[in-house]
Amino acid sequence: MATQDTCCTLGPYFKIHAGKVDEFKKLAEQFVSTSQTESKCLYYGFCFDGDIAYCREGYTDAEGVLAHLGNVDSLLKEAFKIADITKLEVHGPQAQLDKLKEPLGPLNPQYFVLEYGIRN
Repeated sequence: MATQDTCCTLGPYFKIHAGKVDEFKKLAEQFVSTSQTESKCLYYGFCFDGDIAYCREGYTDAEGVLAHLGNVDSLLKEAFKIADITKLEVHGPQAQLDKLKEPLGPLNPQYFVLEYGIRN
């Protein structure tokens, strides 16, 4: 039985530059605050392990992902000055991932196709 779920999740891993963890954490607070206003955002938050940050984020669909990226564009530009994305995972059904391939292409993501599942 194939899923009817349209949810898309992103998993960017950031390697924070030396001495910039506190600065990145302040940006993370701004990312969270900005993302609270997005109607298609299901969850959003940052996890840390030393100088590695992981952003766990989920959206109702690909359009939610794209709206989010537009909403946080200026914050992303600031983050890229003090951190590098070392890995980006994108999870979702094929039809939704197809909508994200061109816009996310420059970030070289790894796509995981959701084939089976439920969403309550």
